[in-house]
Amino acid sequence: MASFVGTTIEWYDFFLYGTASALIFGRLFFPNYDPLSATLASFGTYAVGFAARPIGGIVCGHFGDRIGRRSMLVLTLLIMGLATFLIGCLPTYNQIGIWAPILLIVLRIAQGFGVGGEWGGAVLMAVEHSPPGRRGFYGSWPQIGVPAGLLLSTLVFRETTKLPEAALLSWGWRVPFLLSLILVAVGLFIRLAIVEPPIFAEIKKKGGEARMPIIDVLKEHPKNVLLAMGARLAENGAFYLFTVFVLTYSTQPGIGFASASVLSAVAIAAAVELAAIPFYGALSDRVGRRPVYLFGAIFTAAFAFPFFWLIDTSRQSWLVASVVAALVFGHAAMYGPQASFFSELFGTRVRYSGASLGYQLSSVLAGGLSPLIAASLLKGTGRSWPISLFIIGMAAVTAVSVYLAAETARHDIASDAPVKSRAADRST
Repeated sequence: MASFVGTTIEWYDFFLYGTASALIFGRLFFPNYDPLSATLASFGTYAVGFAARPIGGIVCGHFGDRIGRRSMLVLTLLIMGLATFLIGCLPTYNQIGIWAPILLIVLRIAQGFGVGGEWGGAVLMAVEHSPPGRRGFYGSWPQIGVPAGLLLSTLVFRETTKLPEAALLSWGWRVPFLLSLILVAVGLFIRLAIVEPPIFAEIKKKGGEARMPIIDVLKEHPKNVLLAMGARLAENGAFYLFTVFVLTYSTQPGIGFASASVLSAVAIAAAVELAAIPFYGALSDRVGRRPVYLFGAIFTAAFAFPFFWLIDTSRQSWLVASVVAALVFGHAAMYGPQASFFSELFGTRVRYSGASLGYQLSSVLAGGLSPLIAASLLKGTGRSWPISLFIIGMAAVTAVSVYLAAETARHDIASDAPVKSRAADRST
């Protein structure tokens, strides 16, 4: 529960920025561009946060493997919450000129650092405390923080967008960011009560911590880091197209959805995914991580074209159906078992660093760039089919990576021996 509540707050903060990038920031921080170019510039600042995520993962992974998981969870929550609150206090371009987008980028970097260090610690708290045979289910709980944070941020922003436009652009958009301070206080109260996982505490007791975890993980688990990156690509990249870029695509003049309607569709999909993620996590305990993950990747590829076709109908029911199907059958099937899958690929001494590195490096290439790439493709062609091909390409990389990875569901997580991938077995 501590992992779930904390990640919900972290992702609430992170997703607020994505929604504001698609709907608000272009007009406030890049007013001298045409609407789509301003959105592109706004998505550029959005991508900067992803570039900072590996740095957060490396730094927090290092100290998380040396000092402990708990202290890093408290630190990352503070960084994320304060950065989000300060975004709500920022003056706009019309007030301070070029300094407005510069300060926005600085705070976005702080957000990226915080969420980059958060994920590894949160999932390890859940996975390393789990009983044997249930790691997929319990490891899925911090993952539920993603749709929970998405749901919370979307609902808050949907209500905000109902304000008159003048009020929305002057002060209304700030309210969701300022509310972060209250949520952080709740998260800190819960997280300060948790203890270190027993298997890590035992290593600390024996003085067996890694001196340089990031170096050790690259020496001991190089293939698993690369396979984790590949497995992450479609899950992360497609997710931000289905939840962030969809706000830009669906509100185009040719399709004509109101932003509140799209936000409602995303909120419904996030609510359904709250139940889907633990279901897939539990399923991976029974049938294995790889089959469940592969199903999600294959569905994402198969649904790449229908997703946009349904939105093109300009009917609210089909818009909702498209976003729900994309998240529940595609994203959730990959994200549910992901925490246990990535954690089990690495030994306890370097698990925080290894899982964070594979997860966050791929975030830069996938989630950070996918809305920017999709918006560029839309501006260049005016059509959705290049974006669908882009999704299929990411899904293909993910499917191959998962196929080559080891099945880890029955692996003894207390063992510090590297888990061999299928590729490693073949080379041997």
